Amino acid sequence: MNRHLFIIKILRPLFIICTGGMVYYNIEILFRGYSHISMFLCGGLSFYTIGILNERPDIQPSFLTQMILGTLIITVYEFMTGLVVNLILHLQVWDYSDMPFNLKGQVCLPFMFVWFFLTPLCIVTDDLIRYTLFHGKKPAYFYLWKKHPKTGRPS
Repeated sequence: MNRHLFIIKILRPLFIICTGGMVYYNIEILFRGYSHISMFLCGGLSFYTIGILNERPDIQPSFLTQMILGTLIITVYEFMTGLVVNLILHLQVWDYSDMPFNLKGQVCLPFMFVWFFLTPLCIVTDDLIRYTLFHGKKPAYFYLWKKHPKTGRPS
């Protein structure tokens, strides 16, 4: 495997997952006073998956769409992690049973709002990492729809 392919296929995803995992792990320590290694993995995979939403040139979702999809991605990863860590392994890392609109105590509506407002940070940080460290495409954002390059009207 040549060096460039190794960096792009192996090191870039690993770096992005570890960055997201460390940030999320530390956010939990800052706000809750503790965390769990499963949160490193959940946060890292969420960060990586949110980051690839706008990587294909033929599919360019709006920033708002990325925020909505990012919220769903984090919620799904959190639910899957909770099923394994809390309900199967009984480690009791978190319990949202007392929160309104919760699902099996693993995810809840109030935290979905938190994730929604956290996703812009994920989107922009991932794009900057890919652009500056891995020579990816230059980040460009549009909020609801793209403008046609010739007319300037929404397309």
